[in-house]
Amino acid sequence: MNKLTFFIICFFICLISIEFLATTDREFQPIQNIWDKANHFIAFLALYITLSFGYAKLKTQTKVLILLAFGIQIEIVQAFLPYRESSLLDIFADGVGILLGVLVIAFFHKMAIS
Repeated sequence: MNKLTFFIICFFICLISIEFLATTDREFQPIQNIWDKANHFIAFLALYITLSFGYAKLKTQTKVLILLAFGIQIEIVQAFLPYRESSLLDIFADGVGILLGVLVIAFFHKMAIS
């Protein structure tokens, strides 16, 4: 398996895992505590990094829009689930994770050029 395929697989594993965790009625204690926003931040950081390595030819803006749309989709679905809550702060935390992902990838590219 080449690196590109590896990162594409990692991206979709993250995507599916996050969708499951965001919509399940099961309670996962570490996810339900005060670190909820950190969970969003870390999840979308991981999504951005794996998306960037797996689909390097996509423009940064496209990657950001795809992931923000995914985060908004999660919040819309949660608004209709009686056992979940929707939050604009979650979308903000997603965006901060994406932004850090953009910076991390830019740093990797800079280091590769140097």
